[in-house]
Amino acid sequence: MSGPAAQENRLGGYLKDRRTKLDPASFGLPSERRRTPGLRREEVAQRANISPTWYTWLEQGRGGAPSADVLDRISRALMLTDVEREHLFLVGLGRPPEVRYHAAGGVTPRLQRVLDALDPSPAVIRTAIWDIVAWNRAATVMLMDYGALPPEQRNILRFIFLDPRARAAQYDWESVARYVLGAFRVDAARAGAAAEVEPLVAELCRLSPEFKAMWRDNDLRGHHGEAVKQIRHPILGPLAFEFSAFAVDGRTDLTMVVYNPATPEDAERIKSLLA
Repeated sequence: MSGPAAQENRLGGYLKDRRTKLDPASFGLPSERRRTPGLRREEVAQRANISPTWYTWLEQGRGGAPSADVLDRISRALMLTDVEREHLFLVGLGRPPEVRYHAAGGVTPRLQRVLDALDPSPAVIRTAIWDIVAWNRAATVMLMDYGALPPEQRNILRFIFLDPRARAAQYDWESVARYVLGAFRVDAARAGAAAEVEPLVAELCRLSPEFKAMWRDNDLRGHHGEAVKQIRHPILGPLAFEFSAFAVDGRTDLTMVVYNPATPEDAERIKSLLA
């Protein structure tokens, strides 16, 4: 197939490409006497629990657009990654799939080394539900000693609404709390994590009247990507940071937040404390 017809059958081309790159042996299938590499069409159809004829038509660009359920089953049959699954939906339906939240399992040593190299700028990595899963030394001394907390307690909302040190560090605690909560709502909804945040929200509503009132306000805050944050440190006193949030490449569930000292003097003060 060539010309306009090939452009119209992007879905079929992508399915065939993914299918031919799979190793039959990894699925317990015999690899001998195969005229072409990868799985056969009927083997993919069987794994996806769809008709072999229907799957063949999809690769050939016939039969119309598949349903989201069919694409989801094919993505599992082809062992697609989240990025590949999203691309499958984009070429098949013209839209991304519904989000599926995955709890973060920590970060790679390489990503931790990136954080460590950012000292004296405090830097953390948070999930879509604002759990902190990695941090550097500067974050420990400037923000919170996350390593001293149980993993289930390393949540930014818990710190803001339940820890007195958060109030002491902020010049305008209510404004900061509303911003954090509004941005949290957006992140959690975008990640499809409604079920995961229910226990946290219920607990904070019970323990913090201010959280309960703000949660009922339903305020939403978009991320500006960059901003200036003023804090009062218990040892160093007033400090200003330019903070930026970055998506972590290959990990759509994670965000890196870097607090860069706003002045060389602030950076030197943090270095002296780290030393």
